[in-house]
Amino acid sequence: MENKLIQISSINQLHRYYDCGKPQHPLVSVIDLSTIRHNLFAENVSLRMSLYIISCKRFTGKLHYGRQQYDFEEGSLLFTAPGQVISSDPEVQLEEGWALFFHPDLINATTLGQTIHRYSFFLYDTSEALHVSDEEKQLLQDCVNKIKREYTQNIDKHTQGLVVSNIELLLNYCNRFYDRQFLTRAKSGNDIVQRFERLLHACFAQDTLIATGLPDVKYFASQLNISPKYLSDLLSRYTGKTTQEHLHLQLTEKAKSLLWGTNQSISEIAYGLGFEHPSHFTKMFKTKTGLSPREYRNGNRTN
Repeated sequence: MENKLIQISSINQLHRYYDCGKPQHPLVSVIDLSTIRHNLFAENVSLRMSLYIISCKRFTGKLHYGRQQYDFEEGSLLFTAPGQVISSDPEVQLEEGWALFFHPDLINATTLGQTIHRYSFFLYDTSEALHVSDEEKQLLQDCVNKIKREYTQNIDKHTQGLVVSNIELLLNYCNRFYDRQFLTRAKSGNDIVQRFERLLHACFAQDTLIATGLPDVKYFASQLNISPKYLSDLLSRYTGKTTQEHLHLQLTEKAKSLLWGTNQSISEIAYGLGFEHPSHFTKMFKTKTGLSPREYRNGNRTN
């Protein structure tokens, strides 16, 4: 059966789609998933929402997390940013849960609107969901209850600020819980880091990158079957460097070897490493080493 794509641009459209009554606030809503006429992501339906979504659901069955499978007896949180297309896995059954939806206009003029990009889990794949214990879920439930209480009471000049503050508190808890999840799944994380490092070394073991071009974060993420943002966050936690920093470090070491050990011109080295313009190579090399490629070749290096 062909998959149907539905665009939902407002809280009002959201409520009409789920047939859950008139919304009590135009920019934010908490929905009890057990009360709507169908699951959050119906089978054979994909949704593109102009909303942020945080959904906490208890599943039966197995979910994929990276290349491994886990049985989730506790809750799982999924995060979606505006414009992302989301769909369901028909093999997973929802037992209970809630979902918080809010429009970007709710936070645009607030500090959270300026910092929400730092909550990188909004760009994770569904397979990289946050899995919370009952105690953690209760903390998040308390935040959600306060959000709902605020927008269902008489709305006044304080309502938006209090709603946004509690959304920010919820997101900060999620940051903490993701840090915990990275630690408790250390073996899985280390396995991904090791596979990334093998892929990285294999790429730069080639004599030239002219044909393939410089590898990027998306390339490595696709090879590892995870999202680019999750890969960068994983590497940051385990190595202290993002994916881009690893790439530039390896690229710099390759460039040093070529500058010192061959007679290739700087332009030939730049093109061989996959740069479209030698000036881009020179800028990257000087940023990483403090020296231009010519200065390094002429013996002004310290390492």
